[in-house]
Amino acid sequence: MEDEMAMDTNPCYFDPQDLTTRQQFRRYGKRHSSSGASIQQDNSASKLSETGLLYDGQNIHSPTNAALVLENIKQEVEGLDADYSEEKTPYSSRRRLSADIPGVPGVDAGFDSVRHSLKACKQEDDSMADGAETIFTLFASLLDSALQGTAMTEELSKEQILVSETSHVVACEFVAEDHTAQLCLRIVQWLEGLASKALDLEAKVRGSHVGSYLPSSGVWHHTQRYLKKGTSDMNVVHHLDFDAPTRENANLLPDDKKQDESLLEDVWTLLRAGRIEEACGLCRSAGQPWRAASLCPFGGLNQFPSVEALVKNGKNRTLQAVEFESGIGHQWHLWKWASYCASEKIAELGGKYEAAVYAAQCSNLKRMLPLCTDWERSAGDRVSSGCAGKHWTWSEMMLSACWAMARSWLDVQVDLEVTRSLPGAVNQLKTLGDVIDGSPGHVDGSFELSNGHENWPIQVLNQQPRQLSSLLQKLHSGEMIHETVTRQCKEQQRQIQSNSKQKQREEQIETPEQRPDADTHSSSMEAETHCIRVVWQAETSQKPGQDAGRMTLMLGDIPSVLDLIWSWIAPSDDDGNVFRPHGDPQMIRFGAHLVLVLRYLLAEEMKGAFRDKILSVGDHILHMYALFLFSKEHEELVGIYASQLARHRCIDLFVHMMELRLNSSIHVKYKIFLSAMEYLPFSSMDDSKGNFEDIIERVLLRSREIKVGKYDNLSDIAEQHRLQSLQKAKVLQWLCFTPPSTITNVKDVSKKLLLRALVHSNILFREFALISMWRVPAMPIGAHTALGFLAEPLKQLAETLESSEDYNREYYSCDATYRNWLKIELESAEVPVSELSVEEKERAISAAKETLNVSLSLLERKETPWLASIDQIYESAEPVFLELHATAMLCLPSGECLCPDATVCTTLMSALYSSAGDEVVLNRQLMVNVSISSRDNYCIDVVLRCLAIAGDGLGPRDLNDGGILGTIMAAGFKGELPRFQARVTMEISRLDAWFSDKNGNLECPATYIVKGLCRRCCLPEVILRCMQVSVSLMGSGVLPDCYDTLIELVGSPETHFLHLFSQQQLQEFLLLEREYSICKMELTDE
Repeated sequence: MEDEMAMDTNPCYFDPQDLTTRQQFRRYGKRHSSSGASIQQDNSASKLSETGLLYDGQNIHSPTNAALVLENIKQEVEGLDADYSEEKTPYSSRRRLSADIPGVPGVDAGFDSVRHSLKACKQEDDSMADGAETIFTLFASLLDSALQGTAMTEELSKEQILVSETSHVVACEFVAEDHTAQLCLRIVQWLEGLASKALDLEAKVRGSHVGSYLPSSGVWHHTQRYLKKGTSDMNVVHHLDFDAPTRENANLLPDDKKQDESLLEDVWTLLRAGRIEEACGLCRSAGQPWRAASLCPFGGLNQFPSVEALVKNGKNRTLQAVEFESGIGHQWHLWKWASYCASEKIAELGGKYEAAVYAAQCSNLKRMLPLCTDWERSAGDRVSSGCAGKHWTWSEMMLSACWAMARSWLDVQVDLEVTRSLPGAVNQLKTLGDVIDGSPGHVDGSFELSNGHENWPIQVLNQQPRQLSSLLQKLHSGEMIHETVTRQCKEQQRQIQSNSKQKQREEQIETPEQRPDADTHSSSMEAETHCIRVVWQAETSQKPGQDAGRMTLMLGDIPSVLDLIWSWIAPSDDDGNVFRPHGDPQMIRFGAHLVLVLRYLLAEEMKGAFRDKILSVGDHILHMYALFLFSKEHEELVGIYASQLARHRCIDLFVHMMELRLNSSIHVKYKIFLSAMEYLPFSSMDDSKGNFEDIIERVLLRSREIKVGKYDNLSDIAEQHRLQSLQKAKVLQWLCFTPPSTITNVKDVSKKLLLRALVHSNILFREFALISMWRVPAMPIGAHTALGFLAEPLKQLAETLESSEDYNREYYSCDATYRNWLKIELESAEVPVSELSVEEKERAISAAKETLNVSLSLLERKETPWLASIDQIYESAEPVFLELHATAMLCLPSGECLCPDATVCTTLMSALYSSAGDEVVLNRQLMVNVSISSRDNYCIDVVLRCLAIAGDGLGPRDLNDGGILGTIMAAGFKGELPRFQARVTMEISRLDAWFSDKNGNLECPATYIVKGLCRRCCLPEVILRCMQVSVSLMGSGVLPDCYDTLIELVGSPETHFLHLFSQQQLQEFLLLEREYSICKMELTDE
């Protein structure tokens, strides 16, 4: 008896000539039995044949009245033996998936009658039935018709139609409820997706990802012709049915075998990519439909344990009909066991791809893993065609082995769950538990030989990892893993350790030209493969004493995954530049996308330490990827990732980008502007997130700070400081861009941007005016650049602006006409007067007249005098102080910089006190501090502080001269400080005035001080320039029309211009007036 059982269950004992053992497992052939039930079944079959219910001798059909069909079946069953009537198929009491899956009436009699009638029908001769698929497809159709007929006659409600549980439903329920199974399912789908993308890429490059086969290529033409010749060879099959090689233990001719091997290699490739339908279609196109049927049992239903597969199968009840007859899980396990037997037997005959194809259906890792090193051919083709990087072959091998193990582990877990739904499951599961407690990773031959399909999956149980978490460790050191994979694992571990050390010494990221896998336009599949390979290898190469099989990526240990990724891309400790991207570009991108997905999916679950980790480390990763995009000139994408950063990181990132791109083209700068406007809020709505207003405020503030440069000599220092005004002016362009129309309240945003631009430009124009008093032809580039940026926006909102906003343009127009005249004058001075042409003389005269006219227009402003303070009057019951903060450079009369030291600072501080006088120092509590700037050793920081009094800080102001602080600083700017080096001036870099309290806390800007200081310095200079031009005109024999008006303006008590002049400026004014009078007298005498 034991020998018979062994022969029944072991594929190795099949006798090719003895078909009796095979006949027991044929589901549709004749089944001889000595029991009395067979007689009753024959009688039932004859009755069924006589009534023509399903078979009339020639055709299988269904009567028109489906209700009568069920009634006839029910009456027929009543005469059957009691053994059949007592036979019940147990069903699991598990909850159903969904009522949307088509069901059958929940009537036991209906179930039993259908089952017994089906058995009776199946005992007809083989000629009456073409095969499993035909029988059960027809029966399912008949069952549908019966249900519809019953519903029409008895009007069954939808609630009475239940979902019948099948093996596939049990599998899908298990995966839907078990978190680990869901995780493994996603891993399998992801790996198959990567392989599928690889096939699509190969098809795009090569034109096809599988071979092409004619319909006649699968019928073994060479062997057929060989057999027709009558040649006999024991090593060659004698029949051409598809079972012949296995049954006869013989082979096909080499050409046919090679053709089959090529076909099966392509089938294996498609299975690896999850394209089983395409694999079946390939088999049919190659003339082997039987092979397609063996890959897709139960009528070609999708048996993958996912809800998608369940929904895709729809109303097809083939598996349901099958399991009505045999019981749940019977045919499922039988198919798995048959696939296992086929894979083992075929492997003995040397068909590695065919064995692997069937091994994939039954979790037989022993026959799958050997093929996980045979990707070199297709990978080599991709490398030669430029579609892959240097690690591509290894990546595919690694992913192929991982797919095989993950798919097998999932299928075995599903098989175990289906086993739990069977009767006697407790004892069977206990046996399976004993197998698991044995030696994991080894296949015990006793189990393999002594168990058939009824004990499935005991045959493959010990090939699987005990837990999903040990899958990667098994890849690293498993006994069934091919030595190539193990060797490559160790090599990758060595490279990881080597690269980790080298990364700390890298100064910049490699460019796409230096390494192919850094190309930002490479396929995303290649990038993901590379990144996951690195993560996996790092996870399976832990230090001694640690758990080497955590597999954090797959098990959802998100904090550890983020820490691991950040350790790879973080800058080294000795690199102070945190704004430089580090590490592998694809790893940076993978980490950033992983963080975004996790934050989106786990928004509600982020709490405590987990939230802190995903926010802190996640921000570091997102920040690094944003920098990488910026370094690759993808500024338009930065906002997507910057918007997810914490407020301070978001602001720092955009400020850094704006400063680096300040001198770039307008197109590049506008991309950054759009990225911020589209993905960030304009104003602060959430303190944890950055916004555009905070970013631009930081940019404007930093733009006024001193930029330290490299100086060759002292004259270069002064010139470079003057050129910094250009960088300050360029910042205004960020405020002059047009916002995209897609943002909320775009009109309001546009107005806010322009008003902010005007406020900041006024601050800059005051500083620019104080450094443009040099009488040289060169234009103040910063001021005119700012005016150019503001020209168009000012036109758009001209109706909303006050006329006083135009005074800056008028002042710099006056300045420009003077410099134009001075340029002409200097050019003419190089040529003798006798050699000057009439046109040159007229050009000089015209420029002089224009200068006088424009300057007089500025000086004659009455309603809104230039820089006259119209600020709100400041009132306070508490003592109020005024502060003036200035950063400046000391310039010699030659234009060179005077390098400050402690002595110079002390002397300057004493000079500033002396310019105010002892009485002011005491009564106004004047304090002066001068120190070397911490940002630039060639600059000084000057702080003046005094008590505010009526008329200077408090109440209305009679004079627009900047008060006492403006008077003191003006002496420094004009180079007229007492007890200090003569004609040494202070070249301003930054100037601010504030109201403050008695504790020194700054409260609000004291704009009137800066405005008055500019009037005290600039208006006397404008008048002196007009005097200079008037003298030139008079020397040319032209009497200025406005000279008298100019003299009256200076002496008028209404303008207070005379009050703005210093002693030296008055002396210069008198000298020019004297020279003018002399020229006029000479002209009159002539």
